[in-house]
Amino acid sequence: MGEIITTTNLTKIYGEVRAVDNINLSVKKGEIFGFLGLNGAGKTTTIRMLLGMITPTSGQCYLQGQKVSAGSTDTWRDVGYIVETPYSYPELTVRENLEIVRKLRGIKDTNCVNWIIEKLKLEDYASRKAKHLSLGNGQRLGIAKAMVHKPKILILDEPTNGLDPAGIVEVRGLLMDLAQNSGVTVLVSSHKLDEISKITTNIGIIHDGKLIKEIDGKQLESQLKKSLILDG
Repeated sequence: MGEIITTTNLTKIYGEVRAVDNINLSVKKGEIFGFLGLNGAGKTTTIRMLLGMITPTSGQCYLQGQKVSAGSTDTWRDVGYIVETPYSYPELTVRENLEIVRKLRGIKDTNCVNWIIEKLKLEDYASRKAKHLSLGNGQRLGIAKAMVHKPKILILDEPTNGLDPAGIVEVRGLLMDLAQNSGVTVLVSSHKLDEISKITTNIGIIHDGKLIKEIDGKQLESQLKKSLILDG
């Protein structure tokens, strides 16, 4: 399988602070890569560089073998993303927000909006204004906007924030289905070890801007189960 997301010696410095320090990531097609770290560890800064939102101080990012840069607009056709808190137009309904994304993405198939509303279980809220959504349903709308164009790559920053346990399980199942059955490559950041271990194929642990460890997701889940048994 080819590498879909790659970074080489990725570094971002703000003044005297090395927010990201020589990060090397490699994520293959159909893989769910967990990017694990505490708040402020450098996860969001790395994701912003992957998406071309900020420029690295040094190092490079590649998506599907293409170097990420401000001018590489073709790169984003196959990418869906959430960075921090998803933004929506507050005075527009869920459906209207998704229709805007569809049109901006140049998608002619209008059924894609119905498809993603159903996928994210937003049917009961389709006519509700975004400003009246709960935190969890606002997050669902953000995920829907990231996925409405059926991207080959999903880069999601804390996508289950605000979701109730049932919603977390649904999103987990959706990401696993996309990866296993549609070959979608997913990079998902989180500060919750128990949650991210349940869906990821591999996990990179970031601390103080440095990638300090990479571990197989199944191996980590197995270790967590053993720990729970021993602690019990």
